[in-house]
Amino acid sequence: MAVPTLSPASTSNTTVLPATGSTGNVASSLPFGIYSSAAFLSGAADQVAYTYKKLGGDVLDIEITEGNVYSAYEEAVLEYSYIINLHQSKNSLSDFLGASTGSFDQDGQIITGHTLSGSDVELKYPKFDYGYIRRVSEGLSTEAGFGGISPIYSGSVDRIAGVQDYDIQTLLSASSLTATTADYFGRVQDKRVIIRKVFFKTPRAMWRFYGYYGGFSVVGNLRTYGQYADDSTFEIVPTWQNKLQAMAYEDALWTRISHYSYEILDNKIRLYPRPDITSPNKFWVQFSIENDYEPWQDTARGRTGTDGINNMNSLPFNNLPYNKINSIGKQWIRRFALALTKEMLGQVRGKFSVVPIPGESVTLNHSELLGQAKSEQDSLRQELQKILDELTYEKLAVQDASLQDAAEKILQNVPAGIYVG
Repeated sequence: MAVPTLSPASTSNTTVLPATGSTGNVASSLPFGIYSSAAFLSGAADQVAYTYKKLGGDVLDIEITEGNVYSAYEEAVLEYSYIINLHQSKNSLSDFLGASTGSFDQDGQIITGHTLSGSDVELKYPKFDYGYIRRVSEGLSTEAGFGGISPIYSGSVDRIAGVQDYDIQTLLSASSLTATTADYFGRVQDKRVIIRKVFFKTPRAMWRFYGYYGGFSVVGNLRTYGQYADDSTFEIVPTWQNKLQAMAYEDALWTRISHYSYEILDNKIRLYPRPDITSPNKFWVQFSIENDYEPWQDTARGRTGTDGINNMNSLPFNNLPYNKINSIGKQWIRRFALALTKEMLGQVRGKFSVVPIPGESVTLNHSELLGQAKSEQDSLRQELQKILDELTYEKLAVQDASLQDAAEKILQNVPAGIYVG
């Protein structure tokens, strides 16, 4: 039988990577199209020549299109942006918590009109302000009774002669339905109130009079100062002693001098002694309302940031602007894009692991390409993340401290000059 004469339409691959790219073909080949600047288009076009040389395109055909290289280059830029933004999130999230955020489109970009003041927030250096620590301290301050942002209300209860027990919970719940001018109007309902302070003072003003040397406008030893004339005794007293004395006098107001006391159990108060017609007409309570504002709600006193940034998912970080990535980042992008291109080429060649030819067959290296691509991508990610971990603000502070210590040791050996007049 005679061997047939074959006349193929083409003796070369129909899909072969060209030696150079074209900026005019980049935009139409990108799956996302996030980057469109002239600098990006040129960088993507140059990546074709780089890939062509690295994969030996001048020796053996590379069975991918220039569009595959452009999409790999875009993915590499986005991966670099992703890792950098993760690093900056870890660096500064605590100082961003509660700040304004925005709305994001399908590409993760901030939608116009929803941005913070300024632009390129992901490139800004945030002010360190103990953001999360301050929020914790605000809650602690409320509980300690000297600050905080949770509302504390004040209410009064009418004293009834001969009545010693009062249900504050029931009285405040009822009052919140009728006292339209009160701050807590409509807020108590069936919620439990938390009693912070009770004011039930003596009506006898003279019992609160200390005398000239009893503590008003006096700085010094308030315990013995009044026993001597002004021009015969001079004392140096530490400030903390005055603070302790002030606390002692305030405590005396509510215990010794008041001539009244009380006991609270389950928001029910019992007054001592039993009130009579000489007792104060009212006693006052400071209280807060349990779950008055949910943790994610702002108070009526102004914005506290509960509707702002709550985690890295709401940080107003765009993809990094291509023209703000320096030579270090761009070289990482080129290498990562090459690894992605190897993965694409391996997938293509894997469809035909063996290609028959007359009298022989050709085995393609798809498995090697896929293994190299995965290894190189993992290595590049780890390399970048390792470098960034060494550049956190915490590590930089430690490095600065170490450098300062080293400089001080060097200066210790520098001889002091002798002044000659």
